Amino acid sequence: MPGEKMLYLSRKDVESVGVPVAEIIDTLELMFREKGEGRVEMPPKPGIHTRPDAFIHAMPAYIPALNSAGMKWVSGYPENPGRGLPYINGLMVLNDPETGVPVCVMDCGWVTAKRTGAATAVAAKYLARRDSEVVGVLGCGVQGFSNVEALSCIFDIKKVTAYDILDEAANRYRRKVGDDLGIEVEVVATPEAAVRGSDIVVTAGPILKHPDPAIEDDWFEPGAFASPVDFDSYWKHEPFQRADKFYTDDVKQMLYYREVGYFKGIPEEILDLGDLVAGKSPGRERDDERIFSVNLGLALDDMATAPLVYRRALVMGIGRQLDL
Repeated sequence: MPGEKMLYLSRKDVESVGVPVAEIIDTLELMFREKGEGRVEMPPKPGIHTRPDAFIHAMPAYIPALNSAGMKWVSGYPENPGRGLPYINGLMVLNDPETGVPVCVMDCGWVTAKRTGAATAVAAKYLARRDSEVVGVLGCGVQGFSNVEALSCIFDIKKVTAYDILDEAANRYRRKVGDDLGIEVEVVATPEAAVRGSDIVVTAGPILKHPDPAIEDDWFEPGAFASPVDFDSYWKHEPFQRADKFYTDDVKQMLYYREVGYFKGIPEEILDLGDLVAGKSPGRERDDERIFSVNLGLALDDMATAPLVYRRALVMGIGRQLDL
């Protein structure tokens, strides 16, 4: 229709909008409840793969309760940081659910980072011990930070033990977490030192189809909760197999990834985070349970978060209106 406008939000625009992480967590919790009740639409995400361990995915979703519809077109290229580029790049398109007209296009990097950490926080709210205060982080990049940022909205985090294959990245991470979140960070020399003694473990390296996993079963202690946002890249099979509960954000997607070569060591019983939030499956039942929630990253996460950015940007007058 002539005269229709669409808002464009650059990476800088999205970051400057400043949606609080706690608001994203609350919105994702509502989204997962809607998912558990079967009131959302999210087809499987198709993808193309132009380089080893790289991906470009199309991720559409519709959440009626949030009046949100659209798609993320996102890439993840592990070699990009060496080129001075972000690992994750892409665009988000929001549509008017009543007309289908595009209303906003925005950079997806900030949304992807924050919603991934927020999904971990939602899972941990139900599955981690309430007195959790030590987080082990393996992979000191964007996700290593955003996960701790979100967890600190739910738990009284006293300390982070951080490991990265690059000393420079680990030390930069220590400064950022200390400055931005006020949390003590101990940089450790081995993956084992990051896992042992941690109440919550977040592995946030690149997603690898043929990884060389490091984490042994006895490192992951009774009562601990883990969020492997890098799929199974850091974890050997035994910790997964011996877990008391094994959750994921979408069982169908998990089974698909297993078919194409990931998650070869996961248990047969896989529980869905949507069912958990909707009260259809159990959360933590004992303090000594070892529990995983492997959140694969859903288009629903994006379509819950991006409208928060869009609506706030309209109020603040941020972005550029473009003719359709």
